[in-house]
Formats: sequence, C-alpha cells, structure tokens
Amino acid sequence: MSAIQNRYEFVYLFDVSNGNPNGDPDAGNLPRVDPETGQGLVTDVCLKRKVRNFVALNSNGSDGRNIYVTENAILNDQHRQAYRAVRPASKDVETNKKLSPQSDEEAQNLTRWMCANFYDVRTFGAVMSTGVNCGQVRGPIQLTFACSVEPIMPLEISITRMAATNEAEKKSKQEGSDERTDNRTMGRKHIVPYGLYRAHGFVNAKLAERTGFGEEDLTLFWSALQSMFEHDRSAARGEMSARKLTAFKHASALGNEHAHKLFDRVTVKRVHDGETFDIGDKRLHNARPARAFTDYRVGVNRNDLPPGVEIVELI
Repeated sequence: MSAIQNRYEFVYLFDVSNGNPNGDPDAGNLPRVDPETGQGLVTDVCLKRKVRNFVALNSNGSDGRNIYVTENAILNDQHRQAYRAVRPASKDVETNKKLSPQSDEEAQNLTRWMCANFYDVRTFGAVMSTGVNCGQVRGPIQLTFACSVEPIMPLEISITRMAATNEAEKKSKQEGSDERTDNRTMGRKHIVPYGLYRAHGFVNAKLAERTGFGEEDLTLFWSALQSMFEHDRSAARGEMSARKLTAFKHASALGNEHAHKLFDRVTVKRVHDGETFDIGDKRLHNARPARAFTDYRVGVNRNDLPPGVEIVELI
C-alpha cells in the first residue's frame, strides 16, 4: 500500500447528552474538567481507543488491520509475532527471554512488520521497546484533547435499587427501619447534562511514508470518526454523537498553510431566541444552558482559501 501524499488537518465536533464522555480515575470518575475555565475535556487517548474499537469491529482482524493495544493484551507477545516472522528459525523467540534486534536491518524489519500488521501502530505510532524490542514509531495521525465549547456542569446522580443484598437488610426493610440503616443506594453516576466538544487533528504525510499509512487507512479513519460512537453505547456514556467533521486537504505532503489559520475557519456560535451570538457574549449571561446541538450554529469560512488547500466536509 502506497502512503498518502497529502497533509490534512481536521476539526471534529461531537456532543454528549446525560452521560460521562471521559471519566477521570483520579477524581472518582468525574467528567474531566478544566478547573480554571470549567470547560469539559476528553483526552486524545479516549478518542483513539474508540477508533481502535471501531476498526476492530469493522475489519474483524483482517490482514494489516489488527489492533496492537487491546484489552488484556500482553504487548511483548505482540512483539514476538514480529520476531517469529523475521527470525523463523530462532528458538529464543518461543521463550520468555528479552529480545533485541541483532542489526540495524533487523530492527527496521521488525518495526516494518509491526506497522504492516497493526493498524493502530501504523496510524498513531507506538513505543515497542518493552523487553521484547521492536523499536519506536511516530504515527502520522495525532489528536488534541477535545474541549467543550462552553463550560459544563457535571452532576452526581445517586442510583437506588429495590432488591436487598442479604437477609438482614431485607428484614430491616420489612420491620420499618430508619432511612440510615435501610439505605438502598447502590452507587452514583456522574453525568454531563449536555456538552458540545471540539477536537483538532493532524495527518502528517511525511510520517505516513515511514509507517506505510495509505489512502485506505485514511478512509477507514474518517469512517471511524463518523461512526465510532454508534458502536460504543453504554448507560454511563449517555448519548454521544459525531456532529461535524471538517478536513483541510493540502495539495502537498508538507502543506500549504499553517494549521491554526485553517482551524480558525471553523466557528461555533450560540443560538438564543432565534439570534446567533459568539460564545462568551455578555448578552448570553441570562440565557438558558445549552441542551441540544440545535443550540449552536457551526460555520465554515470558505472565502479566500489559500492556494493548494481544499475543504472536505465529511459530516
């Protein structure tokens, strides 16, 4: 597969309704929040995980589209596959010994095998020097943290149950115990009533040459961003949807314009009482909180595009 020849940047908008898009394990799984601005955050790692899951479902382990970072995977076992392919007669590969390339050529072959067989290595890169050394790869696609366009208000919701956990609890219920000893609360859920999140991404054609990331891989990546939430449903995540995906395609591998100038062409404004306002406008001070995507208006400025840049609206 030949590598892509064009650089891309993209703006990705998605929203959540009554769910937790990305819990913080260091804060009791509360939705991640910027403490200074109150804006919600979703990590790049979270988004990449959903891409990996979509590719695994879509490709079903087909050649070249295996996933390197999977649940309960032992990464060194993934690396040994490369050594079996590169050193088919070596007995050391079948033991638990540490392994390292014996030459620069072998190191390149090992890394090349990993890129050719694992979609996420070819796409996002990986550090594969964990005992069984297959080198390091810088991937052509990188994502920023997603940030909500407005501050969010995380809520903590108690969950109760009708069933008792043991006989003593059932008996206390029947005898009419006080509320403290008859607490049927089984846990708490953390949700965001509504949040529209924006992430930026980069596709580096020069790094794609090193990993073999091709046009079919890019098409699959766009499909993942469009549909990954449809296959990632859970009660904890509420309702998450991809809302807008705008890509800027450059005519060359090195690019024809600075990324930040292209990102500025995608704007998100607030709709209130039929009027459109910039986010943060003082006239929105008493406006009701946003609770749907229709409370926003997304615009893409196509005027005076730099030479060699094309806008591709994928959603």
